[in-house]
Amino acid sequence: MPKTADIVIIGGGGVGTATAYYLAKSGRKNVVVLEKNTVCSGSTGRCGAGIRAQWGLELNCRMALACLDTFEHLDEELGLPTGLNQGGYLLVAYKEKEWAQFQKNVELQHSLGIMSEAFTDVKRAQEICPGVAVDDAIGFTFYQRDGHADPFLTTFAFQEAAKRYGATFCKFTEVVGLKATKGGMLVETNRGNIDCKDVINCAGSWAQDVAALAGVKLPNWAERHQIIITEPVDPGVCPPMLMSFSGNYYIQQRPHGSIIAGESPSSDIRLGYTSNVNSIASIARTVLKLLPRAKNIRVVRQWAGHYDMTPDSAPILGETDVKHFWHATGFSGHGFMLAPVAGQIMTALLNGDKPPFDPTIMDYKRFERGEKIVEPNVV
Repeated sequence: MPKTADIVIIGGGGVGTATAYYLAKSGRKNVVVLEKNTVCSGSTGRCGAGIRAQWGLELNCRMALACLDTFEHLDEELGLPTGLNQGGYLLVAYKEKEWAQFQKNVELQHSLGIMSEAFTDVKRAQEICPGVAVDDAIGFTFYQRDGHADPFLTTFAFQEAAKRYGATFCKFTEVVGLKATKGGMLVETNRGNIDCKDVINCAGSWAQDVAALAGVKLPNWAERHQIIITEPVDPGVCPPMLMSFSGNYYIQQRPHGSIIAGESPSSDIRLGYTSNVNSIASIARTVLKLLPRAKNIRVVRQWAGHYDMTPDSAPILGETDVKHFWHATGFSGHGFMLAPVAGQIMTALLNGDKPPFDPTIMDYKRFERGEKIVEPNVV
């Protein structure tokens, strides 16, 4: 355990490891990541791993497109595979209001260079996802560059690249206290204390607990989501990420053949990684309805993960009222896909540089001011 550090990052998920990489690469010395378990053991390691540029807010479109650009070159940059697979996202609308919003989204996306397509032809949807049963849908949008990556491979690649630039990772190290000091912060852990200049809270579902240690109140909460995965089958059952906001589902086929599917709970704020039979039955019914070809495919595993939620389902980025204490939290189920840009933004902020995207509207005090980020495309 180091006794001192320049920057301490709390949390070894996608956002934490990406931030460590970009900070260390920028020349910051003595960057230390503290993880109470192992890297990628929290929300990142249990996510659906989707990456999409189809959003309805300009800032989100721009950030997500930048992440796609980054992911497409990340294997070469980090020197390790990330498992990127760009089968596209096929979004399905079942309500007139939703379809109207989708068309507005596509118009915005086109203006930003995201050449998505909007259509009502079910046959076109079935060209993208063979055999999909969506006769009851009103419309669809699709963008081929969207896709998914492997969260374990990606997080490990960020970690190893960060280490090559000098970052240190301390696993099985739980933060139990945070105290402001003259010109910095004291981080108290179960393995000793670290005196540092800056602390970045990347603790995901535990972000509000970590913030409380420093006397900062975050409006975040953890929401439990459940996923199932099937045995590997021949490719082509569900090549794109098949997703609907009104239909409450997301389904994708991994490169090795397994199908992953999930849905959002009506209300589940329990912390825990256990799953239940009601969820597996509900998700399985949805998969069978949409993909009749999956009728005899066996479910081999199910699990639960956490969304680090905020009142507007948008991230919290930036410094707090406690000087030298920073946040990169509240990604509300989209932390993995936005991890590269989050890391780049935080690196610029801590280095006193201009960030690639202005995070001002994502500060944690926006809720006290009655301001919310309105994004129509969240699942």
